[in-house]
Amino acid sequence: MKGNGRVLKGRCNCGAVSFIVEGDVQGASVCHCSQCRRQSGHTWASAHAPVSAVKISGAPRWYHTSETARRGFCTTCGSFLFWKAHDEDRMSFALGALEAPTGITLEKHIFTADKGDYYEIADGVPQRP
Repeated sequence: MKGNGRVLKGRCNCGAVSFIVEGDVQGASVCHCSQCRRQSGHTWASAHAPVSAVKISGAPRWYHTSETARRGFCTTCGSFLFWKAHDEDRMSFALGALEAPTGITLEKHIFTADKGDYYEIADGVPQRP
């Protein structure tokens, strides 16, 4: 989904934090890194857009997960909604939080070398170690 003028709407489980994404959405992926697995309980599916295209309502809490990035989540229900590298002008948002239809198709699996040993990736989508 690139630049097609579509508006995506998403929210946390309880509705305390919601967001709208307008414009250029890219990089739909499933992350298998240990941080995403711990934060989400399994894997984290996301896409990214320019920060200026993501309008957040409510007050997510930002957890600085490393020296290079932070994660945004709802303080009421705990939903993990956003990921933002400190030095980038793009922000990732949770695909699972979006209202359907999204019009988004997964492009890749990332950090597959770090995936859990309890599952296999067998959907045919490209994998990046």
